[in-house]
Amino acid sequence: MKLYEYEAKEILAKYGVKIPRGRLALTPEEVRKIAEEIGKPVVLKAQVTVAGRGKAGGIKVAKTPEEAEALARQMFGMTIKGLVVKKIYVTEYQEVEREMYLSLIIDRATRRYLFLASPVGGIDIEEIAKKEPEKIKRVYVDPFEGLRDFHVRAIVSWLAIKPGTPQWDQAASIVRAMYRAMTELEAELVESNPLAVTKTGEVVPLDARIIVDDNSLFKHPDLEKAYEEDPRDVTEFERYAQKIGFNYVELDGDVGIIGNGAGLTMSTMDLVYHFGGRPANFLDIGGGASRDVVKEALKVLLRHPRVKSIFINIFGGITRADEVAAGIEAALAETGGTNKKIIVRMKGTNEELGRQMLAKLGIPLYENAEEAAQKAVEAARL
Repeated sequence: MKLYEYEAKEILAKYGVKIPRGRLALTPEEVRKIAEEIGKPVVLKAQVTVAGRGKAGGIKVAKTPEEAEALARQMFGMTIKGLVVKKIYVTEYQEVEREMYLSLIIDRATRRYLFLASPVGGIDIEEIAKKEPEKIKRVYVDPFEGLRDFHVRAIVSWLAIKPGTPQWDQAASIVRAMYRAMTELEAELVESNPLAVTKTGEVVPLDARIIVDDNSLFKHPDLEKAYEEDPRDVTEFERYAQKIGFNYVELDGDVGIIGNGAGLTMSTMDLVYHFGGRPANFLDIGGGASRDVVKEALKVLLRHPRVKSIFINIFGGITRADEVAAGIEAALAETGGTNKKIIVRMKGTNEELGRQMLAKLGIPLYENAEEAAQKAVEAARL
């Protein structure tokens, strides 16, 4: 479960971290009211659970309440990486002297927690990690020993903060709060980018991200309830797929993918990439899928505005080819047909019967997965 920024900051504040004044708004009018209460320039931050919202126009600075309301009207309803902006977090604008980066993850290879710290942060942290990896320090924490003072000193000193200063104490408090959030919430990620030193000399998390392990939500009823009320990190199509009961992940391409089994679906995506295409999704209908499951899966891609062609790759063992063909026929009947090219490769049980059924629909059945993938990529370019 990915928490919104305001939720992550509320958790850090509960652990003693000072965060900029701010509140959540659901309408432009609420944005203006909060800006009036703050009485200073504010930052409007779209609440979506994806990175890169700043570059996508999801973060705006407003000098007056009137400007804040006008900007909010532009931001509400905008789409950032497939997610619609329905909430805006309005916070007090902070003049920044220096930006840093701090995150805590799980290093599964060593089975330890891992702090990543850099005295340089901000929206280009990925480029810094690639071009200047020496600026990022790794500090491992054994979960059996827990966070110790020497860990904290190593992290804060790397952030170029002087010992004995108020900034040192503030930064150390943030490190400890992040570790508490990680362990008590059973999180997979706790991050602040940027973690900033302001012009007034305070160390504050200007942004915060927390990802909680879905398997632990039953231990945190408040988070579980929040997720049920607002799935937040899923698109409209992912939410629909969850209700139907198949595995679907939204991607940014235009070639729709349907496979049976995670391995086959992943290799199908690889084939599309190999021939220069970009998958629009990962969609695994699983083994033994019925015609109803195939129908609902195909309907998702037929209705998806970004999908230009659909590649269905099925290896029939317990999944029968005739059931797949029947599902395709039903989906086309319910949606009134399509101008999207459907490419099918099926092997296995009742393959010949499936071929005959697809032929009546004008859909050819390919023997070779490579050829089918190439055709799907070509069809998306037309």
